[in-house]
This record gives sequence, structure tokens and C-alpha cells, in this order.
Amino acid sequence: MNPPIRRALISVSDKSGLEAFARGLTAKGVELFSTGGTRKFLEGLGLAVRDVADYTGFPEMMDGRVKTLHPKIHGGILCRHDNPHDMKSLADHGILTFELVVVNLYPFEATVAKPDVSDEEAIENIDIGGPSLVRGAAKNHAFTTIVTVPDQYEEVLAAINATGATTYELRRKCAGRAYASTGKYDQAIAAYFAKTSAGATTTTDEYPASLTIQLNRVETLRYGENPHQSAALYAEPNPPAGTLVGAKQLNGKELSYNNILDLDSALAVARGLPGPSASVIKHNNPCGAATSATLAEACRRALAGDPQSAFGGIIGLNRKVDLATAEVLCEPGLFLEAIAAPSFDDAALELLKTKPKWKANVRLLATGEFGEPKPWTEYRRIAGGMLVQTADSLPDPEQEWKVVTAARPTDAQLADLKFGWSVVRHVKSNAIVIAKDQMLLGAGAGQMSRVDSVGIAVQKAGDRVSGSVVASDAFFPFPDSIQALAKAGVKAVIQPGGSKNDPDVIAACNEHGLTMIFTGRRHFKH
Repeated sequence: MNPPIRRALISVSDKSGLEAFARGLTAKGVELFSTGGTRKFLEGLGLAVRDVADYTGFPEMMDGRVKTLHPKIHGGILCRHDNPHDMKSLADHGILTFELVVVNLYPFEATVAKPDVSDEEAIENIDIGGPSLVRGAAKNHAFTTIVTVPDQYEEVLAAINATGATTYELRRKCAGRAYASTGKYDQAIAAYFAKTSAGATTTTDEYPASLTIQLNRVETLRYGENPHQSAALYAEPNPPAGTLVGAKQLNGKELSYNNILDLDSALAVARGLPGPSASVIKHNNPCGAATSATLAEACRRALAGDPQSAFGGIIGLNRKVDLATAEVLCEPGLFLEAIAAPSFDDAALELLKTKPKWKANVRLLATGEFGEPKPWTEYRRIAGGMLVQTADSLPDPEQEWKVVTAARPTDAQLADLKFGWSVVRHVKSNAIVIAKDQMLLGAGAGQMSRVDSVGIAVQKAGDRVSGSVVASDAFFPFPDSIQALAKAGVKAVIQPGGSKNDPDVIAACNEHGLTMIFTGRRHFKH
């Protein structure tokens, strides 16, 4: 049964797209009912709107806390149109049917995200009537259509224009989305109370007893890591600025699962470097990175870090791509899968889309300007559950670093040590990074032994290793790695420290005239 849409109850905080939708409903003869600010908005458009208070006979009260919580509203939403008893109850009590309910909720999440929000303001932005309307209409989706977000307006109005009603399939789809919205809303409120209640500063209270994660599908992907796996990309409701999930694709084939993982890593490396910087990612590890006076030079040096691995790689940049940088990316002998940056100027975009042989396929993504680094929560699936932690996303407090050797770093070495320390946190542990002149020369990643990672990084750096610095994501358990690095020509080391063999490691550095900094903070990446 698809009841014709005769009446719509509209009460929304987000009024985007509402004008066209409401005008379309009125044009089809749908009678509009509304409250408060929404009613005034619709009346301001010159539309006929019936005030809910006039219909129920009860005025809005308690500063608007009580508006739609009334049997004449919920009876009209929850009635089963094919149930004679329900329809008799409506007739007995003078209740009208509402076949369409359009509701979005008070902006609780946006309110509590404000740095100076008071508890009183937060509490007043907890919607009561709205979720009740949404849940009631969603429960009765066999007869009632519930619309909770503006991007549903077009599809719902098209159905009404075509037949005067909506289909059961559309109503059920809308109901599912409605319950997702109220679930997300309740979770945000629960998180707020967990955070602000007395004693909520302990580690235990930081993580609620139960956890609901609300994500919105961005796109379905061709496949996952391998062709036999299915995959999709989801976004948080309000993702941070300058991230991949909100990026605009300007060119190329659709993104793959692996492309997205590598692009996210490439942007993470570039975002953490101070000046114009570029990073090159292969199989989710940096194989090139550099900071220079210009983005073009940074890009050239990042690609030169490991040219063999850079072929078919992913590029992340932390500045607008200009023509000079695009020319570097288009040089002969280079093939790139994807390039992500805050933006591209017109000349650079035109060159990348027309000059290289791979022009039609390369994915070009503009993320928008990067925001300030902020703490965020990281979720990782395991069989039967989920690991949750604060992400390793914030810069380290350099004032806590300590030079622990007789030799102290020069200004140039210190700049390279900072660069290497910024990059090594993005390399899979055990992680070793060799750098010089703020350029990644070699990385050893994902080895079971740290000394093996040292050997790989030295081999990647080759003859360029002389005079370089090394960053290690965790402590050196033995002096053997220091002996190997000194023999190769490394002059400075940065590492967390914390091994019981630290005195032996420091002694090995002093023996070879190396300088070493302890940061006091580990950066494992598994």
C-alpha cells in the first residue's frame, strides 16, 4: 500500500534545499504543517503553512521544549492505513494523517564542538521532539515517509511528482537512514556526557563502555586490496579540513583501495613537514621525501631519493601545485599512479592532464588547505572486535629532547634530525630513516630485526650516506646498529631511548664521534 502524500510535517534545523522541496510539495497539493523557525521560514517564502499549535490546540511551551509531543501529531504519523481500528481512532479523535515527515535535529554536535560552549547551551541543543518524530515515522515506514537530510529531497519529490506517493522500497531506505541519524545523534550525546561528567578525566572514562561509530559512504570501490575482495570508502560526519575523504578528484581513473591507503600516507608525511615538501609512497611506506625552498625542488629531490621505487608511486604535496612542480612530475621516464595536494593552479593541471603518457589515468586530487594538527581517534579491526587508540598525529615536544653524547649536533644536522624524525613515524616498524639536507635517502621498513632495517636503509642510501643522519622509531637494543651506521658514514642519530642497553649505545656513539638525541617518545607503526 502506497498512501498518497496529502500532508507533510516539516521541522528542520538545516534549511538548505528546503525552499525548492517545499514549493514542489505545495505544487502537488500537499498541505504543509510546521513549527517555530521552520514555519516562519516557509511563510517567508509565501507558502501556506498550518501551525502545529493551531492544529493540536496546545501552544508551544517551555521555551519550545514542547511542540510536537502530542497524540494528534504522533497518531497521524503512526497510524496503519490498512488497520480499521487505527483509522477509527483517528476519526474518533479528529486526528489527521501525516504521510510525509521532514525532520533534521538540533545541531548538537556542532554546538558542543565550539570551544566556549556552556553545559546549559549543550543541554538545550539536545533534541527531544525531533527524534521522536523521526523514530515514529521510521517505524511506520510501511505508510509514512521520513526524510532526515536535504540530499533526499530530490528523490522523494520525484516520486511524488510521478505518482503522488512514494514506494515502499524508498520509504524503507529512508527509514534505515533515519535510524542511523538518531543512533549517531544519541552516540554524540552519550560521548558528551562521558567527557564532561565528574571524574571523566581518567583513562577509563576516555573510552565509553559501548561504542557506536557513525560513518557515511563516500563511494563503492572496484575491489579491495586484491580483486577478490569487495571494498568501499566511508567518511566521518565532519572530517577535518585537507583530508582525502573530502578531496575533489580532478582527473584519472577511479581510486582503488590501495590508492586511498597510499594517498592518505603520502598526505600524512607531507602534512608533517614545515616548508614546501613532497613525499613519495610505495606500498604504504615512504620511499622518498624532501623539504626545499620551492615545491618543485622538493618534488625533484623526493623522487630522487629512490627513483626505482618511485616508479608507479603515489605523491603527496603540502602546497598548491604550480607549473614548475607539474613540469618536474611530467619529466620523461616517470610514471605516477596518483598525486594529492591542497590545490592545483590551472597551468599545472592542464600540463598534468595533457603531457605525460599516463595523463588519462593519473588520479589528481585536490584536498583543500590542511587544517591545524588535531588529536583524533584511530580504530583498527581485529577478529571479533576493535582496537581503539589516540592516533599518533601530533608533533613531538622538542623541548623534551636531550643530546646524550659528547658531540653535539650542528645546525644543519639538527635540521636533518628533525626532518628524519618527522618522516620515520610514517615508516612501518622496525623503522630506520637516513636523511641529509632534508631529503630521504633510504628507509628500512617492517623488518623483524632493527639491524636488518639499518642494513636496508644503508643499502638504499648508497654512496650518499656519508655525512647523513639517522632516525629510528624505537630504541636500539644493542650497539650493533650504531657500529654499522658509523661504518657507513652516518654522523648523527635521533631515537627515543629507553633501552636497558642505552649506556652501551651511547658509548658506541662516543667511540665513533656520533652525536645522538633521545626524544623520550616512540613512534611504532604496525
